[in-house]
Amino acid sequence: MKSEDSSQIPVEGVASTEEPREAEKESRAGRNLPAAIGVGVGLVAMVVVTLFVVPKDVFVAVVAIALGVGLWELTHAFAKADISIPLVPVLTGGTIMLISSFYGGMETAAVAMALTVIATLVWRLSEGSDGFVRDSSAGMFALSYLFLMGAFVMLMLAEIDGPWRVVAFIVATIASDIGGYAAGVLFGKHPMAPTISPKKSWEGFTGSLIAGVAAGILTVTLTLEGDWWVGVLLGIAGVVMATLGDLSESLIKRDLGIKDMGDLLPGHGGLMDRLDSLIAVAPVAWVVLHYLVPVV
Repeated sequence: MKSEDSSQIPVEGVASTEEPREAEKESRAGRNLPAAIGVGVGLVAMVVVTLFVVPKDVFVAVVAIALGVGLWELTHAFAKADISIPLVPVLTGGTIMLISSFYGGMETAAVAMALTVIATLVWRLSEGSDGFVRDSSAGMFALSYLFLMGAFVMLMLAEIDGPWRVVAFIVATIASDIGGYAAGVLFGKHPMAPTISPKKSWEGFTGSLIAGVAAGILTVTLTLEGDWWVGVLLGIAGVVMATLGDLSESLIKRDLGIKDMGDLLPGHGGLMDRLDSLIAVAPVAWVVLHYLVPVV
């Protein structure tokens, strides 16, 4: 359910008479489905192993690496529009933010973020005034969009039952994507935001809601021993934020004139094309789980 650049791309589930027959070898929603499934299974396996088989520190490292790759993709995408993200200070400070939020909490992460903002401005000084506001603002955006959002994943992980909290957040988000994908392909007729993401439909959004709420109820009640209505709230909040995150990145890509943030993941595009929903859901998932589900 990702944005495409061509205005000829149909809404999910609606075939285009102008599409070449060869394109039907891929999924009707524009993905190479077998490749996408294979990559998805591999990513899920990696998450499970790093959450439950090895120490939590390994998952912290995995998140830091993933967001680092996402920053690299974002930097290259922005460069196409002549925007230069100060990569070194943002990557260094952002990684410190993640580590400090896991080991020291949000207050420590806030200090790290403030220092990173200053470091980003100072780093950009050497290149002169031309584009200073543009590039510095892009650095602040990347720092907030990736690492500030990622800090909430670290806060969930830091709890005693942290791995299961992370699972609840990830499963609700993935269920939203899968439910929306399936419903959109099968029933999609009414575009949700045709000027931003032509393939996203209201039918797909309904499928996201059903799958997201079901996943939220199951994970919250079975793994966290929380109330079912908290699972409903997590599911709804997750679907709304995942959809907004997806649409936001689609708009970014349209503004930059690109189809995907990269080509690292076959059938998915770049890593940022998979992280967009997760990073948008993370803060809301932390709020719901932190305040409504006691640590077990």
